[in-house]
Amino acid sequence: MNAPNQEFRSVERLVKGVNTSDGAGVRLTRVLTQNLQRRLDPFLMLDAFRNENPEDYIGGFPDHPHRGFETVTYMLAGRMRHRDSAGHEGLLGPGGAQWMTAGSGLIHSELPEQEDGLMEGFQLWINLPAVNKMVAPSYRDIPSSAIPEFVSEQGVRVRVIAGQTHGVAGAVQRPDTEPGYLDVHLPAGGEFTQPLPAGHNAFIYTYRGEVAVADVAVPDRTMAILANDGSSVRLKASQAARAILVAGQPLGEPIAQYGPFVMNTAEEIEQTLHDYRAGKFEAAVVQAL
Repeated sequence: MNAPNQEFRSVERLVKGVNTSDGAGVRLTRVLTQNLQRRLDPFLMLDAFRNENPEDYIGGFPDHPHRGFETVTYMLAGRMRHRDSAGHEGLLGPGGAQWMTAGSGLIHSELPEQEDGLMEGFQLWINLPAVNKMVAPSYRDIPSSAIPEFVSEQGVRVRVIAGQTHGVAGAVQRPDTEPGYLDVHLPAGGEFTQPLPAGHNAFIYTYRGEVAVADVAVPDRTMAILANDGSSVRLKASQAARAILVAGQPLGEPIAQYGPFVMNTAEEIEQTLHDYRAGKFEAAVVQAL
């Protein structure tokens, strides 16, 4: 048992995720599932996908609605075309990200723009506070070249999608949940330490090799939920490894989810379903984030 107020956070538990499919048959691993939403508030879901076989991703995610939260799509390999109900369109390529605030609601699609090869990446859902659940939808496409990087003296390379690390500000800064989203590339024998604000919930997901956190091995395709018992986290790798590190300020608000809609009450979900059936999502005006 680690002592409270220690410098480095310990690992509370490891999670392998659930193999499933979504959209038009896209095979993926749902790592952060609904039963973990309270523990990892403000994060609602994390899907990881790594498919070589086109049959496992070619159908993509045809038109579908969202309301009440943000989605962050981060691509490691492959190309996905985004389109939404306001007529916007963008291509998400290797190393790029898209940050979308669904807010009051929109309809969009994410479809592969390739017929073969590897498709790999993540989609993270981040909750919005009650006061912002009905803001106008917005999104930002972030090409790989626009994601800042930090490189340590040891050769650890960190891509800073959101938040900051070692004086490097990420591509996105968001209020309320204050998310940090880092893609950490560790060489053999490398170490990386990241400060974490007190009270922020955090997790690590290894997607290449194996990292060690507080002497706990976190192998490929495994999430480590970090205990809220330290002021920073330290990752080590005996061999080259890669992992994402995600942290954020919990909202502490009720969560009412019905599929792609996340509100605070059952009544708000009923209103959302009414609005969607009435065609209000098709009329959404989507802004730039």
